[in-house]
Amino acid sequence: MEAIVLAGGRPDDPLARRFAVPGKCFVPFRGRPLVEHVLEPLAASGLTAVVVGPDQPLRPAPRLRLPDRGGMLENLEAALEVARSDKVLVATGDMPFLSAEAIRYVLGQAPKAGLVYCVVRKEEIERSFPGMRRTYARLREGSFTGGNVILLDKALFTSALGLARKVVAQRKNPLALAQMIGWGVLVKLLLGRLTIPELEARVSRMLGVPARALVVPFAGVGVDIDKEEDLVWLERSGA
Repeated sequence: MEAIVLAGGRPDDPLARRFAVPGKCFVPFRGRPLVEHVLEPLAASGLTAVVVGPDQPLRPAPRLRLPDRGGMLENLEAALEVARSDKVLVATGDMPFLSAEAIRYVLGQAPKAGLVYCVVRKEEIERSFPGMRRTYARLREGSFTGGNVILLDKALFTSALGLARKVVAQRKNPLALAQMIGWGVLVKLLLGRLTIPELEARVSRMLGVPARALVVPFAGVGVDIDKEEDLVWLERSGA
């Protein structure tokens, strides 16, 4: 299996501007760009990588480097076109605590589906990174934060890209998103009554691709450096 690492970004991002780097995935952490903390465990797990982002020297070196196309879905689509394997692991390039053990867990435990989305329990995040703020969804099985690692069946997911673009285009329009998701599902989600199987079924119907969630017991999968507040937390905590 090959990995796609989404490391695009703009130099005017507040974090990138603070460190004078071409994008937030190249902000230094423990002496190395954030994206190298993702490439390292991928390589240790036996995966070659396609990196989408600025042309900067990286260790370990990816198999292929693609330029940023300006958006996450555009970057993903470009990488899918050149990925060698039928299934790919997709990761963002801003996870400083991703581990090879976590990657091997995902590869070994992932259910068979066109899309497998990793999630992490709130308790796991708070135990490993106390005080770090994350966004959680409250489901009947507990509270979860979205992970930054997914598995995709390349052929199946390519057919769903059109609808995925519509979802992204409407992400700041709650009414339009609610209509796409379904009011019944949305109300159950807001009340914390929605179950993981119900959510899987709804996403599968929306995308036309079998979708499953994988609860991952590794907090590093759910912790990214998305804004300056996250970096400040790292600096203060000494993590």
